[in-house]
Amino acid sequence: MNQRIQPSDLELAALISSKICHDVINPVGAIHNGLEILDEDSNADAQRYALEMIRNVTAQASARLQFARFAFGAAGSAGSMIDLGMAAQVSHGYVGMGKHKLVWPNAGGTMTKDRVKLLLNLISSAITALPRGGEITVSVTGAPTNPNFVVTCRGVSARPPQYLVDFVAGNPPAIDSLTIQAYYTARLAATVGMKLGIVKDGADIVLSAKPIV
Repeated sequence: MNQRIQPSDLELAALISSKICHDVINPVGAIHNGLEILDEDSNADAQRYALEMIRNVTAQASARLQFARFAFGAAGSAGSMIDLGMAAQVSHGYVGMGKHKLVWPNAGGTMTKDRVKLLLNLISSAITALPRGGEITVSVTGAPTNPNFVVTCRGVSARPPQYLVDFVAGNPPAIDSLTIQAYYTARLAATVGMKLGIVKDGADIVLSAKPIV
């Protein structure tokens, strides 16, 4: 990556924090709106609607926070190994909130924290590759100490993930709240010695991270 555009550690922490807040502010706001309906409207239908809305958006907020804990946070002590089964579980909750479906067969074993974070950020990028929804298939092959990641995005109007494609092409944009996840993904790949790839395979978009030989 171009060194001149790298933010300081403090700037990186601030941008990541801003992204996490952005991801959960809408469902948290909806919870507040639902509680206001419960307080102000005694109509039975309105009460049922408010309770259903609160249940749904609470589940959304929880899924997003659990995913963020693994994709951006420590998720354990420094140098810890992460269970891929748990990573798959939080990914299913995160991806399944909307019009996307996650397929991750044989998610077992453990892997170093930064490699798991890289894979989860690729999964998050895959969502942006499918603006009209679709299926995201995850494949993890090779030894846990030297894995290969392939994330296939299949759906109508599949396209390369915005901003990440710029980093892969060696043309990094300015780092801001819109590009921070793509930057973070590229930085994780460099940290664990893996090379990112984005290719079009027919109508599908395939994201990959492979060991640098």
